[in-house]
Amino acid sequence: MSTFPGFPAPAAAMDQPLEVLAACHERIERQCATLERLAAHLATAGADEAARTAAAGVIRYFTTAALDHHADEETDLFPALLEAVACSDAICLRALLDGLVAEHIALAAHWRQLAPFLEKVGAGEAPNVDQLAATVAAFAAAYRTHIVRENQELLPMAARLLGDDDTARLSQAMTARRRTTPL
Repeated sequence: MSTFPGFPAPAAAMDQPLEVLAACHERIERQCATLERLAAHLATAGADEAARTAAAGVIRYFTTAALDHHADEETDLFPALLEAVACSDAICLRALLDGLVAEHIALAAHWRQLAPFLEKVGAGEAPNVDQLAATVAAFAAAYRTHIVRENQELLPMAARLLGDDDTARLSQAMTARRRTTPL
């Protein structure tokens, strides 16, 4: 059974790295939804315990798992894909991968704008709710657009191009990265 986007399934096993990447996209979407709920919650309840807990969870996710996810792609998946294609296909693939790296950079910039708001909430202070809502909206929209592109273009291409040896190497690298990430 496929667990690619659109097919709900239990957490992916690390021996299925493309499934893990797809599952990460679902977790990112859930974090974006949490951010949207948090902005609305702050408008009515302020930086209460629920808001502080939500902010801490989002900060933790985007400073650990999301960074691992981008490293999985940029350090391991993208080079494996480039090695797997013929020269003429590499030009098109390079354009896609360069675009995705540029999106990763833009997402990091969005995060740098959002993080101070969440840190403020974590400290029990209510930030400017309108500014937070606008920053959350921009962050979530950018991530959702990026996820659609990866789910519709990158992951299906990777499933077609990568062989068993490639996915095994990708799996090993992703597993090693998570073993070295501090909790």
